[in-house]
Formats: sequence, C-alpha cells, structure tokens
Amino acid sequence: MTITVVIPYRGTAPERERAYVAVSRALHDILPDTLFLAVDSGHDPFNRAAGRNLGVRLAADSGCDVAVICDADTIPERQPLHDAITGALRDGRLHTPYGTFRGLSEQGTADFFAGRPAEDCDAELVYAWSVGGVFVIRPDAWTAAGGMDERFTAWGAEDVAFRRACDTLLGPTVRHPGQIVHLWHPPAQRTGTPANDAVWELAQRYAEAEGNAKAMRSLIAERPAA
Repeated sequence: MTITVVIPYRGTAPERERAYVAVSRALHDILPDTLFLAVDSGHDPFNRAAGRNLGVRLAADSGCDVAVICDADTIPERQPLHDAITGALRDGRLHTPYGTFRGLSEQGTADFFAGRPAEDCDAELVYAWSVGGVFVIRPDAWTAAGGMDERFTAWGAEDVAFRRACDTLLGPTVRHPGQIVHLWHPPAQRTGTPANDAVWELAQRYAEAEGNAKAMRSLIAERPAA
C-alpha cells in the first residue's frame, strides 16, 4: 500500500509556519518513507478546499492508494491514523482518525513547543463533533464524492459539506477512537463579510441535500469547471 500525505499550506504568520513544521515532523514520524505534498492552489485568499483538491489530484497522479489530507495546524495520533488508512483502503469511505478535537490555547501551544505533552497543555476548545483537520480517503473515493467545493472561499464549512457529500455518496463516514491536537495561531476572519455570509448559505444547501444522492449530485454539478 502506498500513501501520500497532503498538507494545504500557505505561510502567512510565524505561528502558522511553526505549526506547519511541527505537523510535518509528527507526520514524518508516524508515516516514514511516505510522499509528502505541501500544496497551495494559488487562490487569493487562500482556499483550503482548492488546495485539498489539488493535493489529492497530485496524490492520484503519484499512484497512491490512500491519501491523508491533514491541516497544517493539526496533529493526529499514530494508531488511529494507521487504522483509518487501513479502513479507507478497504471500504472506499471517508475515515477520520479521531473522535475528539483538542484545540490548544495560545499558552497551551507555547507550552507544547516547549516540550510539554499535548494532553498536559491548556486547551481552549475540546469537543467531539469536529469533522475537519484530518481526512483519510482513497483518491478515487474523493473524486466519487465530488471533491471539495471551491466555492467555500472564506473560513469554514467546506469540511462539513464534504463530509455530508461523502456520507450521501460513499456511505457513512467512519470515525476512529482518538484525538487530534490543533495548534493555536491567529484565526482567520469568520464573520462580517459577504464571503462569510455566502459560506453559510452554501453550507445550508449541503445540509438540505444530505441523504439524497440525486440532490447532492445536482449541487455538486453546479460548481464551475476547474
């Protein structure tokens, strides 16, 4: 089995750059001798959906069996990631290698970089309903689910929309017991612009199409040609 790691990334702040280095090192430790792709689609502003789509296309071109698409600020655990890779190869569904999201605070992240274990670092957000951060999937399954919608140009919702598409077109997403750790950095703007408003309007349409394969494919077909 061949694996490709895809990390959508654009260094826009020192905190993001430091997080990217930490994530890359962690993933190299978990998945040695694996092809790593740091990808940027070139969109302005940075478009995570487009970056992930580009990365998976490049992963497919490399001949990989499974792609691990990981945010540049998020570290998964070893065994859940390996379990997700094995499962994704077998069943062609979307797998997430965690059930718990642990978002470290600014101080918690500083302590993490100082050598403190993540579980002992202060967290500002811990919850069990996250669907982003790390996706594990076969490239052909990514394509079958439509890939990510690049119309999500502002922060958020593209990951939930993709999970809804996967659940509808591939079968239920498989979660593996485990945790991902999110490293703090200055956040992107999340409200107050027309682009932010458009994100949530589009997200609502994915919510309405979930479970209806015909409606989901129709929504996917609206996207501009790449």
